[in-house]
Amino acid sequence: MELSFEPLTPVSFLDRAAAAHGDRVAVVDGDRRFSYGQLHERCRRLAGALAPLAAGRPVAVLAPNTHVLLEAHFGVPWAGVPLVAINTRLAAAEIAYILEHSRASVLVHDPVFDVVVAEAVAGLADPPLLVPVGERYEELLAVATPQAVTPADERALLSVNYTSGTTGRPKGVMYHHRGAYLQALAMAAHTGLSPSAVHLWTLPMFHCNGWCFPWAVTAAAGTHVCLPKVEPEEVWRLIREEGVTHLEGAPTVLSMIAYAAAAAPLERTVRVATGGAPPTPAILRRMGELGFDVTHLYGLTETFGPAMICDWRPEWNGLDAADQARLKARQGVGNMIACRARVVGPDGGDVPADGATIGEIALRGNNVMLGYLHDPEATAAAAPDGWFRTGDLGVLHPDGYVELRDRSKDVIISGGENIASVEVEQVLADHPAVLEAAVVAAPDDRWGEVPVAYVTLHEGASATADELQEHVRGRLARFKAPKAVVFGPLPKTSTGKIQKYVLRQRTAGSRG
Repeated sequence: MELSFEPLTPVSFLDRAAAAHGDRVAVVDGDRRFSYGQLHERCRRLAGALAPLAAGRPVAVLAPNTHVLLEAHFGVPWAGVPLVAINTRLAAAEIAYILEHSRASVLVHDPVFDVVVAEAVAGLADPPLLVPVGERYEELLAVATPQAVTPADERALLSVNYTSGTTGRPKGVMYHHRGAYLQALAMAAHTGLSPSAVHLWTLPMFHCNGWCFPWAVTAAAGTHVCLPKVEPEEVWRLIREEGVTHLEGAPTVLSMIAYAAAAAPLERTVRVATGGAPPTPAILRRMGELGFDVTHLYGLTETFGPAMICDWRPEWNGLDAADQARLKARQGVGNMIACRARVVGPDGGDVPADGATIGEIALRGNNVMLGYLHDPEATAAAAPDGWFRTGDLGVLHPDGYVELRDRSKDVIISGGENIASVEVEQVLADHPAVLEAAVVAAPDDRWGEVPVAYVTLHEGASATADELQEHVRGRLARFKAPKAVVFGPLPKTSTGKIQKYVLRQRTAGSRG
């Protein structure tokens, strides 16, 4: 026996929080409040209830951001099985695929999903045991014998997170205990979590296990404030009444908060982490005016969420607002537990750190997945040389910070010239009338492809297509200006990301 070694697992953070802060509030979920001592007991009872039902197979959970999904992040691993947190906006066929592919033994689900769950399991040859949240769930906890199984191998399977599946079937990304433990510590450190932190769940817990924040907030013994649905007025109420200090979300979530009717400058700073797309300088300025301190993070499902952070340097504090916003929009550097992020060319070698040469962002470290469940070929292709290829194109600046230029599939090639859709989107978003913008390629007989912009305006604001096109031409090369502008709401994922593939299909369809 090695006396100085303990396998790393993020569920151990709850043991420590209960021992050191057992009497303090751990969870606020509507009218319900649990101390860390109570949360610890509930999670151990959940483990005891699930272990015999799961029989070594994964447990799936379909629930919004409530105490149930938070408890599952501890109780399911303590039952000795992997957690499969399912996207709450999926259709029945997609849920059925995930349940079948993961071989889930049990599905814990919120009653709001009763209909879709019934449809999902109807055609399965080996359906999971259904545990509805409410009386049945509480009965299981009440009669269970508490238990807490810890892994002998810290690289054992902790959870399976399914990708969005925008091109083909979703892949099951496998997380290990070691990676989640270290990633949680990185998130706690980079965002300044502490026992005085009050964390609002604006980020879906099913998304990359909430970027590992269920474990990070618990490691710091902060308070989890649950939020089943992101409604701007409710966000502002909770910020004020619960004393929220931290939250996360995609830039679209930040827009909802920043331009809500209840928005007003805060009396204290609220730390915000954003990712999923580069935040525009416009939204960064607006959030700053309201008192939010925004940090830009970057990552993927395959990297336990944020693998990179735009680490703010104190010497940048003296720059003007425009320069600060430009720097904050960069993806930054590897987080403290990751390897140095690379930008590589087609030959696999590093591109020059000149801020201009474009390559693919490649990542490595303890916060990279074990692989894709039941898919060794895709796993091997994802990291051909031990470095995970993200599919994102970027540049490396002389100061070592990476800046995303586009997804490889989102680059518009017009007349042989590359147009970065992100660049055009940021210029559009800087127009005072524009709330959000997305730019995609449309086929063109002469140029091959041309940019088309989809734009949502601020409530009460007005702008014409000609006006926005001229706005872009005044900032960028004329060929980068959108050839058409379509006004209206933008399609989004459950995590707030704009679904460009939907817009590409819409654009192609409009020409057909």
